[in-house]
Amino acid sequence: MERITSKDNKTIKYIKKLIASASFRREEGCFVAEGVRLCGDALRSGAAVTLAVFSESYEAKNGSLIGSCREAGVTCCCVRDSIFCALSDTKTPQGVLFVIKRLDKTLDFDTMRKNGNILALESVQDPVNLGTILRSAEALGVDAVVLSRDCCDVYAPKVIRGSMGAVFRLPMMIAPDLPAFIGEFNRVGASYAAVLDRQARPVSEYDYSSLSMCVLGNEGNGLTDAAVAACTHKLFIPMPGAAESLNVSAAAAIILWEMIK
Repeated sequence: MERITSKDNKTIKYIKKLIASASFRREEGCFVAEGVRLCGDALRSGAAVTLAVFSESYEAKNGSLIGSCREAGVTCCCVRDSIFCALSDTKTPQGVLFVIKRLDKTLDFDTMRKNGNILALESVQDPVNLGTILRSAEALGVDAVVLSRDCCDVYAPKVIRGSMGAVFRLPMMIAPDLPAFIGEFNRVGASYAAVLDRQARPVSEYDYSSLSMCVLGNEGNGLTDAAVAACTHKLFIPMPGAAESLNVSAAAAIILWEMIK
């Protein structure tokens, strides 16, 4: 196993840049996952791990992921604990970090199931929200997730961590023009805009047994008028309490639950 003892090592600089820059992640076609559970999930899910980085402390414990990486033919290196802590995006580093190739899980109409459930997100900016939504989407059996171009980077460290590995398995696609995508989708299924409008029908009153796509919007502004107009239906979540709205990740969980009932 290669040993890195300098924070100025080119590999360390490369990883730091991957963690910090969405544009660099896109350019390189790689992203970073950190933590024993998440990295183990990446291996089990068949993600293409190009490099595994372990801290000296993790190596001293003879962590099981070292053997798993060697068996899988993954290039491994060991770094000083101080260097790993400088790399880490978490408060309590576990000493395991993977560099992984971006996942090719492109979604198109030919792969959509006739009775599938799709979630679409417009301009969701908070990586914690996006990670939580992806985790809920996988847990509740959503078939695919569509994101507008201006959503936060799905491969940002906080999204990866918050998704609890869902990014390794969920089919996803970026829609350059989400309203146009919704219009195209309407040829094969029904689309539902989540709105704060009591004139819309409650989420529980729709039948999602055929191909359906629910569309949720930005944390502060909701869906754009263009996205709402493109959808075939509008839905809202009844809220008898005093709050005016729900966090987008909470709203997504409620809507997804209704879709699978």
